[in-house]
Parts: sequence; C-alpha cells; structure tokens
Amino acid sequence: MSQAASDYGWADRALHRLALGIPALTELSFDLDQKASEGARDRHVVERGRHVFVTGLARAGTTILLTAIHETGQFRSLTYRDMPFPLAPNLWKRISGRWQLEGVARERAHGDRIAASVDSPEALEQVFWRIHTGEDYIRREALVPYTPSARALGRFQNYVGAVLASGQSGQRRYLSKNNNNILRLPALLGAFPRARFVLPFRHPLAQAASLLRQHRHFSVVQTQTPFVRRYMDWLVHHEFGLGHRPFRFGPQSCTRWSADDPNYWLALWIDVYDALVGLEGEGLVFVCHEDLCREPGVWDALVAKLELPEGGERPPFVLAPGRTELDVDPALLARAEEIYAALRARTER
Repeated sequence: MSQAASDYGWADRALHRLALGIPALTELSFDLDQKASEGARDRHVVERGRHVFVTGLARAGTTILLTAIHETGQFRSLTYRDMPFPLAPNLWKRISGRWQLEGVARERAHGDRIAASVDSPEALEQVFWRIHTGEDYIRREALVPYTPSARALGRFQNYVGAVLASGQSGQRRYLSKNNNNILRLPALLGAFPRARFVLPFRHPLAQAASLLRQHRHFSVVQTQTPFVRRYMDWLVHHEFGLGHRPFRFGPQSCTRWSADDPNYWLALWIDVYDALVGLEGEGLVFVCHEDLCREPGVWDALVAKLELPEGGERPPFVLAPGRTELDVDPALLARAEEIYAALRARTER
C-alpha cells in the first residue's frame, strides 16, 4: 500500500467502505464504467494482446519485477490512483482528475524498504474476481482453485479493455500482479492466448521466512488498526495477517502447523509450487528470484520472452539478505528443495 490504510482519515475510510465494502455499489461502478467505455474498447487488442500477468506465491520478488516491467512504458496497469473505484477506471479518472496530487514515493506498509506511490502498479484487479466469482473460490478457511465461467471470463476481457481505454497513448498492453490468479490460471491461459504469465519463485526457506515475518507484522498492524484488515479483505489480500487464508492445492498439508510456525509456510510453499511446476502452457514463464538478481542474462531472456523494449538499463535487482536458518522439518525441506530444482529447470524452457 503506497499510503498505508492505517493513515486514512475518516472521510477516506468512509469512501472505501462505500466503494469496496458494499458489493452492489462495487458492481454498479463496473457496469457504469463498461457503458461509458464501450466505444473506446478494442476487443481484438484485448483478446490478442501481448499482456503480462505476474502471479504466484507472495514474497517472491513480484513487486520488484512488476515495477521493472511497468517502467518500460508499454503497459497500462491499475495503480492507487484507481482507488477506491478500481472497477471504474474511466469514470473515476474523469471525476478524480480535478484534485489528484503528484505521486510521492513512500515505503509501503510491508516495511520491506520497497517504495511506492499513487502511480505504482498494484494487485487491484482482485476486486473484479471477488465481485464476480467470489463465491467460487473464497472459502472461510482457504482460497481454492476453480474455473471461471465463460461469462465471467468475457466480462474480465471487457474489464481489461476498459483499463486499457483509460490509459495513455501507447499503453496497449495490460499488466497486472495478482497472486490469486494461480487459482484460475488454466482458464486465463485460454482467454488470453498471446499473454505471458510470469511465475516468480524464491528459495523455499527465504520465501517461507519472509512470509512468516509479514504474517507477524500485519497481525500486529491489523490488531492495532482493524480497518487495515477490512481493506486487505476487500482486495482479497489474504496472503498473511489476521485475515490469512492459504491457497488450497491438494490436501493443504500446511494446516498441520500453526501459522506462527515456519513449517506452516514451508509446507504452503510446497503445496503451491508443487501444483504450479506441473502446469503446461506456452504462456507460462517461470522466473527464479535468486537467478534474476545474480545473473544479468536472466533479465535479458525475460525481456525477449515478454517482448519488452531492448537496450534499456537493467533494473537494479538486489538479493536481500534473508533468514534461512529456520528450524524446519528436514523431510519437508528436502521436498521443497526438490521442487525448487524442478522450478529452476522450468526457467530454461
């Protein structure tokens, strides 16, 4: 969050409750924007566009990667300027343009030294899926894989078209970061045949440690400021914190432990990436975070795969020092290492 939800005043919070907390109003904003943008949407550009979807398990370097892709200037992505009406990008742009201020970068609420501003791309499309298909994948205790209906996929294509129509000239490619897209990945591959779905991953111990830190951090923040939890729930941001709901791939073995135990997050890493490593599809692009930071050629290869402009300055990917001496089950770690090796092998395709 570029401006932590805990900083919002009463007027900001009231507007967010209306825009995001009342599903009927959220869906109405979508319907009105669809009518307003109908003449500006290009169906062919949407369906055959070389869009990029960044997705996976949180804390794998997705935000840094998203920012690097966004800075090429080819993409329109939802940003915090689209809040609190992310489903009405065209109408809200017209209304809010009168008082929008210049974006000032601040460290985001995660406390991970990553700066963001109102112009930073973010995972706001999740609101679309919550409103249109929430009952299909949001459970009280988990988020589950599912296949959206043809109608929902068609409406999402129209939504992508509306987002593109609200962008600047030259932004004909859609870019998103939405970790929940792994729950509907096969359907999205079919709906966007020329798109690329970037799946970052990180060494299991480092990623599990980062997830655990964020879970503890946001549990404290949400206890102190309950509005932050509601805000994250509206965005279906259940990766960690008091509102945490794990992805349920397979038997959900992570529930053998408490979420305050590193084994929980390592088991969740296994559940998720064991499912993802077996997926097939021309549009899938696996990216190892460690290799991306250490080997310049990894970014060069990604530029080619995503058809990004060549010759630009390489983004400053830096491998942050992570805690890897976690006390975890040796058998669990061995299985995670096997999957990590298989994932790295997928990056060579």
